[in-house]
Amino acid sequence: MMIASLPFPDIGTELFAVELGGFRFALRWYALAYIIGLFIGWRICSRAIKQTNLWDQTGPPFSKQQLEDLFVWIVAGVVIGGRLGFVAFYQPEFYLQNPLEVLKVWQGGMSFHGGFLGVVIATIIFCRRRGLALLPTADLLAIATPPGLFLGRSANFTNNELWGRPTDVPWGVVFPGEAAQTCPDIVGICARHPSQLYEAALEGLLLGSLLLFLAWRRGWLRSPGMLTGIFLIGYGLSRFIVEFFRQPDVQFVGPGNPIGHVLSAGDWGITMGQSLSVPMALFGVALLVLSMRNRKIDARKGQT
Repeated sequence: MMIASLPFPDIGTELFAVELGGFRFALRWYALAYIIGLFIGWRICSRAIKQTNLWDQTGPPFSKQQLEDLFVWIVAGVVIGGRLGFVAFYQPEFYLQNPLEVLKVWQGGMSFHGGFLGVVIATIIFCRRRGLALLPTADLLAIATPPGLFLGRSANFTNNELWGRPTDVPWGVVFPGEAAQTCPDIVGICARHPSQLYEAALEGLLLGSLLLFLAWRRGWLRSPGMLTGIFLIGYGLSRFIVEFFRQPDVQFVGPGNPIGHVLSAGDWGITMGQSLSVPMALFGVALLVLSMRNRKIDARKGQT
């Protein structure tokens, strides 16, 4: 039984809209989150490469002009990878039957893990073509990503999407709509975990603050790969935890699978988000350990 709840701040999905020649053009909160997130990320990278004291004797991995070129690739990686990741991970059957729907990005449907893979591929190709060091570049992108995650998850909240499971906690939110209010075993108003805000806090504020602290106060940019490792571990753990509060994707839910597990053994199982986050976190641990080992080796060489 619901004891207390918070009303949903229904501010709509659009900041503003105009109609020209029979066409309607709208600036959505989600698109604005992407734009501002990318701008903040670019500003963080730009400031970091200007501060030579943050780097080892080789200096920052690229120039300001190369940074601007890289961000063009990053935008392409986010959009293409995010869309194809959603298609492949979450609704492959639907898009195989309706291939033209893949192009309708404005209707929604983006995957962080797909966007992440898109950025990884774009960054690798860019670095190889320009002869740039990959790990220092990855470290810069690691500290630049959390602001976009915070804004993106906040936009998920305002868009009334990806809400959490039913709950009776005092901060549960009453999301509008039949889908959000269809809650098994609950009569009357159904409040849900604001899981989008949980992710915004963990992946955006907490992880972002940690990465900036390590970069600016602990000199971790001098040890390539360490910040990237922390980002992978932090995001993987954050997403894994939040999945316990997040409403499972409807396409994975069935009569015998109310939690939406994609892999299960008896009463135990993991969701699609968790299955994609585990290898991400494990790779982050391996990268962090290897980078810390290289840091110790370099320190010994500097003492001889």
